Amino acid sequence: MAVWAPGDPLWKWLAKLLLLLELCARGRAVRTSPTPRGCPAVCICTADLLSCSRQLLQQVPHALPRTATTLDLSHNALTQLRDRWLAALPHLEALHMSHNQIKDLSPQAFHNASRLQHLDMSSNRLHAVKTHYFDALVSLEELLLYNNWITRVDENAFAKLSSLRKVYLSWNNLTNFPFRSVQGLGSYSLRILDLSSNNLSSIPVEELAVLPENIRNGLYLHNNPMTCSCALYLMLQRWKQQGFSSVRDFFEEHTCKVSNDVPRSLIKFLKYSQMFENCSASPEDVHPQPFPALVGQTLLITCNTTLPAAATIYMWISPYHEPIKHPGNSNRSLEVYRNGSLKITEAKPWHSGVYVCLAIISPQNFSRMCEVNVTVHYPKPDVETFSTGLTTLLGCIASLLLVLIYLYLTPCRCLRCCKKAAPLSPRQECSAQSSILSTTPPATDGPNRKVSANKHVVFLEPIRETQNGKIRLALSEDFPDAKHPKVLQLKSDSESISSVFSDTPIVS
Repeated sequence: MAVWAPGDPLWKWLAKLLLLLELCARGRAVRTSPTPRGCPAVCICTADLLSCSRQLLQQVPHALPRTATTLDLSHNALTQLRDRWLAALPHLEALHMSHNQIKDLSPQAFHNASRLQHLDMSSNRLHAVKTHYFDALVSLEELLLYNNWITRVDENAFAKLSSLRKVYLSWNNLTNFPFRSVQGLGSYSLRILDLSSNNLSSIPVEELAVLPENIRNGLYLHNNPMTCSCALYLMLQRWKQQGFSSVRDFFEEHTCKVSNDVPRSLIKFLKYSQMFENCSASPEDVHPQPFPALVGQTLLITCNTTLPAAATIYMWISPYHEPIKHPGNSNRSLEVYRNGSLKITEAKPWHSGVYVCLAIISPQNFSRMCEVNVTVHYPKPDVETFSTGLTTLLGCIASLLLVLIYLYLTPCRCLRCCKKAAPLSPRQECSAQSSILSTTPPATDGPNRKVSANKHVVFLEPIRETQNGKIRLALSEDFPDAKHPKVLQLKSDSESISSVFSDTPIVS
């Protein structure tokens, strides 16, 4: 019997064949490996994404991974959803179900989906939005329902969706919409309500006026066959002036129907506004009229309109977005008369704000709006005669005047009459007289004059009295003789001093 050695060519070919068969077996094992646990065969599963789109599914698969946060079932042939089918996806946050054939939703179709935030059911065949459709989606923020067959939205369809931010209902067959149902949502988070490209023919201006500003800013009404009216034109023009994106971004797409008998009589009434020149807002409409008042006063505000009062229905809208019709609100603090006047009994500070008057003629649905800005404040206290600041200012001015008078003005205008010698103190009198009575000969003395060698000191007493302007000197005991030559010289000098310091001439 022949033995095959390792170096034999036949042995080499057999080794290569065995290796090839092993590789083929491993490749087959890879191709036939099972899908991840819980992932349907027709879907693609990742860490938290489950995509089952474009598989012509007629029902939702049963086995779904619990870790999914996003589920894509778009572009299939789904016609209905079974009850509580989302219980298997406790972490689901986004659900895409666009481009299917769903016509209706069961009352429990979206139960057990409290964490769902984004729901896309656009391009289906829904005919209405009923109250029970989405009331279990308490965390829902975005709802896409555009391009359906919706003709009706129930009054409370969104009542329980307090987190709702965006609702898209464009490209449907809506003829009206319950705007009051979304009024409360504006206080929370609703920012976009898209009703464009429907069949809305009548827009309730009085209901839109009470909507919060954040809803009006994102309320899209373009491409609707709305009936032309002054009320509608003025409202949209005001929204444009306020910079609302719903009007600013689709300015030319806002249309209205001139005649109900002519379905195609649509005009772009914001772009071509010639026929609404008579409806142009007056200055008092653009800027609210100021209406100051004091606390406790009774206010009577008139609705200034140019419409005939006989066929006019008046409505006031308070600063708290409360519509008020005749006879008034529930507690009668605000009353509306049949002529449109608004009465505020005992005005309080919380009555301050802008009040909007709507004067509507029912048959033609024409309205004229005016706004009044009421300001209620407490009466000011009695003004004092002089305030502290004014008193201080007057005191400073008076002090400055006195200083100027003291520095630059004299109390007597007759300088000659007021010119008198100021009294001198005794020490000053003695020093002055001593300098005058000095024994030193003056420089003007003649050369023949002899200077006495005997020098005597004269002691002067204070001036006791004056007589006829002359100074009377009191001499000491050194000169007892009145006819002494020195005494006579002193008397002569004293007379000269008196003539200097007196205005009265000396009589010799």
